[in-house]
Amino acid sequence: QVQLVESGGGLVQAGGSLRLSCAASGRTFSNYFMGWFRQAPGQEREFVAAINWSGDNTYYAASVKGRFTISRDNAKNTVYLQMNSLKPEDTAVYTCAGSLRDSSAYYTSATFYASWGQGTQVTVSS
Repeated sequence: QVQLVESGGGLVQAGGSLRLSCAASGRTFSNYFMGWFRQAPGQEREFVAAINWSGDNTYYAASVKGRFTISRDNAKNTVYLQMNSLKPEDTAVYTCAGSLRDSSAYYTSATFYASWGQGTQVTVSS
């Protein structure tokens, strides 16, 4: 399994922007379907965004569509989550995940992914 490490979290004011990075180890990164999830205290983990192997297809939760953008740079073994127009309700621990499955039908489910990062805290103040 690929090893994943997130970075870029921090404190930002409402309406501001932040970019998260997920660095992967291993030479098979380009084979992974990648996703971002988040979890706030007392809440269930929820799907945020996903991207296919080539980066040609992206997927977003309705709550972040139009504000967040997922991208990847396979040459750098890195996936990004650009977050704009941040809201206090975006406050959560954000984790990236990877999957080697050959179908994207269940990309919103945590069970689709086998590799997970440690998470990075994002706090949006009002």
